[in-house]
Amino acid sequence: MCRAVFSKFKACLTVSGVNDYRRDYEAINAVYKSLQQDREQADISDIIRQLHQVVDEAIETRGYVVGKEDLGPYDISRIDFDRLRREFERSPAKRTTVQNLKTAIEIRLQRLLQQNPLRTDYQRHYEQIVAEYNREKDRVTIEQTFEGLLRFIDEMTDEERRAVREGLDEEALAVFDLLKKQDLAAGEAKRVKAIAVELLQRLKAEKLRITRWQDKETTRDAVRQAILDFLWNDSTGLPVDQYSEGEVQSRADEVYRHVYRVYPQLPSPYYQAATQ
Repeated sequence: MCRAVFSKFKACLTVSGVNDYRRDYEAINAVYKSLQQDREQADISDIIRQLHQVVDEAIETRGYVVGKEDLGPYDISRIDFDRLRREFERSPAKRTTVQNLKTAIEIRLQRLLQQNPLRTDYQRHYEQIVAEYNREKDRVTIEQTFEGLLRFIDEMTDEERRAVREGLDEEALAVFDLLKKQDLAAGEAKRVKAIAVELLQRLKAEKLRITRWQDKETTRDAVRQAILDFLWNDSTGLPVDQYSEGEVQSRADEVYRHVYRVYPQLPSPYYQAATQ
């Protein structure tokens, strides 16, 4: 709506009397800049803390004092959702709360998808929640969306911790997800993890260190071939009894596409941003 006002005001600059509305225009512009600043500074952990201030008595605390260093993701597993729903019903700005939460989730979800291309299930799940909300924004729907978004945040937090459970970092986890198969035994999965780690280390130590490697066909082909050779190698490659020739080739192509997207330089801007 603000942008529509800007467009119409600009189109009328040559119209006599338009400056009579300049103060209104500037007021709307101030509101617009404030909204944009809120969007740019959205942080999921801060929003969750604000939402739960009104129901802090519903959380089982352990008596410690939150310090400046305690800025990690908020643990929502201990929240009484029935109590939270009742408190949310009393809020005079339920739709605004839901919209702010959606914006923060979208920022966090975008980072997850950028780091790992196989997280599209989370995108579909989120889109389903939003689609149901958009169909009918009555009181019950808004409350259900609020609860669904909170649970979705919990799912994203669990996914962010999966790398630790697998004994990998986020970068190696993405490569492992591209290489693994559903029917791998525990020992085979462990081997594929080691392959993912070593392949990534070798690429970062050699081929990806070349400045602007994506700009030249020769360097791009060298990276693609290095991935394929590594996965085909008898000592470093994927288990021959589990992966067919076509599967090795397809996974090599998928890893190359991923590497091309997230490693325009070292360190990767996608993973580096997550640690800041």
